[in-house]
Amino acid sequence: MASIAFPSLAKKATLSDGTTYGYVAVPAASSSKVTFLLLHGYPSSCWDWRHQIRALSQTGYGVIVPDLLGYGDSDRPQELAAYRMKRMASHMAELLDIEKIHRCIAVAHDWGVGLVSRLATYQRQRLYGIVTVSVSYVEPGLVWDIDAFVQLTQQLFGYATYGYWKWHNTEEAVKDCNEHPASVFSLVYPTDPLLWKSDFGPVGKAAEFVRSGKTTPLPSWYSLDEYTVRDRIFAKSGFMGGLSWYKSAMQGINSSDEAEVSDKECPLPNLLVVSEQDYVTRADMQSAKSKEWVPDLRIETLDCGHWIQLERPDELFKLLEGFATEVAA
Repeated sequence: MASIAFPSLAKKATLSDGTTYGYVAVPAASSSKVTFLLLHGYPSSCWDWRHQIRALSQTGYGVIVPDLLGYGDSDRPQELAAYRMKRMASHMAELLDIEKIHRCIAVAHDWGVGLVSRLATYQRQRLYGIVTVSVSYVEPGLVWDIDAFVQLTQQLFGYATYGYWKWHNTEEAVKDCNEHPASVFSLVYPTDPLLWKSDFGPVGKAAEFVRSGKTTPLPSWYSLDEYTVRDRIFAKSGFMGGLSWYKSAMQGINSSDEAEVSDKECPLPNLLVVSEQDYVTRADMQSAKSKEWVPDLRIETLDCGHWIQLERPDELFKLLEGFATEVAA
């Protein structure tokens, strides 16, 4: 929630279709510096880009960091059709227009990668390239057959990595998460990354963990003050909007739009940053998927868990700066 996390940098904009977004914007220091569009995932907000907002802006780069649809200061529609990727990609283009940015580098984490993938499809002229963090480029028309994904990952790794999606596709998940936000945090921002193998990926385990009210100590890379800000954000916004991204994908909301896309490969340079201790969006799976769909690809692997932008901010900054030099010189 930009207004809570970054009150001096926060803006709001109502777009042409009436949708309102809250976001952070810092202009580039000069015309020689590119602007980065930072797109968060689940369950997150612009707050989880705080290290990148500081580092990039302090070195002269521009940043635009929205609370994505369903989160923070942005609208939280209940109807799943509002979460069409093509629609949200056009929203991001409008935010660029409002900030007078013709082209940028888009950086995305987790579910933000689903959106940046469709930005590459529908708004490629607005981008120099994309950086996908923890998750690979998502090709248009992907069918989210979670039962098949569960079965495949169980066979490959001895545990399922997509089991929590089945819970996220229920109305009970919204109630569970709203009633136990501290447990959601402990599960999704794990102190021990191995928790995801036992209590997140396998079918039924995430719901069981959250409903039990379990909590763990904060990870070393997330301070109590930072957690307090995040807690204030989700106390206002809740989890309905974020979970709608899962539901819309599984229920085929994007199918008709993406059936019209003939070229499914990523049309832009793509830096994929993955991590060795991410046991759900696994580095091996994301790397293999990217090699299948991204012709202009570079892969970097860091030694940390899923939250690369929080766990290894300095290393990620160096990668972003290097990528900017490559694609936007």
